[in-house]
Amino acid sequence: MLDQPVPELELPATGNKAFRLADARGRTVVFYFYPKDNTPGCTTEGQQFRDLHPEFQKLGCDVYGISRDSIKSHESFRTKMSFPFDLLSDTDELACKLFDVIKMKNMYGKKVRGIERSTFVIDGQGVLRREWRGVKVPGHAEEVLGFVKALTNQC
Repeated sequence: MLDQPVPELELPATGNKAFRLADARGRTVVFYFYPKDNTPGCTTEGQQFRDLHPEFQKLGCDVYGISRDSIKSHESFRTKMSFPFDLLSDTDELACKLFDVIKMKNMYGKKVRGIERSTFVIDGQGVLRREWRGVKVPGHAEEVLGFVKALTNQC
């Protein structure tokens, strides 16, 4: 899917909104997929995107966290962590399937189906420009920001 247009996508968002990819045309979009609200790694990842959010915004880039959690769970998580960006609820796994982020993982010795921590950057024309899979949290948001800076300098 890299360097290809991303198909139209619509998901429920925090703030009683609906996110539509078509509405984001003209802006760079970062989707970071994470396994579960209020878990240590997911909280740290969200905090790092939160702390760098003003820099993403200066570059004309919007950040969205996506998981299979409900909007109710997302609203609580977003408020608790003071995230300035919306979280998108993918309970039907539409975005998860589109971006192929559902994987079999080991949890306490058992195989479970879950989201592989992954991040995607979509340019202002709706084309997927970069993907990270199997993300390790430390320094990841900074790496994404560096890529967005390089991408916007090319435009």
